[in-house]
Amino acid sequence: MTQLVTAENQTMVTEFLFSVFPPLRQGGLLFFITLLLVYAFIITGNLMIIIAVRLDATLHTPIYFFISVLSFLEIWYTTTTIPKMLSSLVSAQKTISLAGCLLQMYFFHSLGITEGCVLTAMAIDRYVAICSPLRYPTIMTPKLCVQLTAGSCLCGFLLVLPEIAWIATLPFCGSNQIQQIFCDFAPVLSLACTDTSRVVIVDAIHAVEILASFLAIALSYVRIIVVILGMPSAEGRHKAFSTCAAHLAVFLLFFGSVSVMYLRFSASYSVFWDTAIAVTFVILAPFLNPIIYSLRNKDMKDAIGRLLGRGRRAGGVPR
Repeated sequence: MTQLVTAENQTMVTEFLFSVFPPLRQGGLLFFITLLLVYAFIITGNLMIIIAVRLDATLHTPIYFFISVLSFLEIWYTTTTIPKMLSSLVSAQKTISLAGCLLQMYFFHSLGITEGCVLTAMAIDRYVAICSPLRYPTIMTPKLCVQLTAGSCLCGFLLVLPEIAWIATLPFCGSNQIQQIFCDFAPVLSLACTDTSRVVIVDAIHAVEILASFLAIALSYVRIIVVILGMPSAEGRHKAFSTCAAHLAVFLLFFGSVSVMYLRFSASYSVFWDTAIAVTFVILAPFLNPIIYSLRNKDMKDAIGRLLGRGRRAGGVPR
């Protein structure tokens, strides 16, 4: 049962209820099994990418360093939400504490912003590699890659902090039902029993964050495409496009779903469409990323093949 405390004749909510998850006997078990398999694939796929980049010398380049960082972030990004979703699908109560909700929002959005910054760093890497190939080794040094990654993490984990601190001061009373699959700003703020008009400022901050990364990546790729189209060799154009295709696909998938979710300001969707959009960037995008970066990338595919072959030989399976 949801815990409530009473103070100054007002009933305060200390737990929230996820109302969109179906009961176990009404489809909950099927969703649980499907989501568990998806989560296992996300963790396994991204771990394989990290290990392959770490162990295979042919992947010791800046772009694969960023891909491994992105895979590491994807593991934690999904871990902030999916285990709680799995618990809610099989639990009768389907609740989360106020503190747990705030922590989930903080880490989910911090990791999401960090991913956006890493994708921007990857666009810079591709821009330098294709537009200034002779200067690439001297510009994209290991030190710069680490600095860009550290800056991405710092940006992600600091930008969300004031927002979470403000939400933590709000009183919540009355309804405690969150009509979403995880704790997010809009569903939680709608339950506050005080004026939350400052959410417009929050929306503006999100818009600036998303648009800044989007424009940086988009402008980089406009320049990259112009340079590629100017290459005299068809083989050279194909090779250049292939090095960017995976990153461009992840960029469109990530920013496309995030933009639909957070660049809408006062516009509202039905609970069904809100949930469908959330599933896209919380579950579907992380599920597709290992596929895009492995099956659509020859170097990564070869490295994973060598890694699996090494594991089979170590396990005693004949060559």
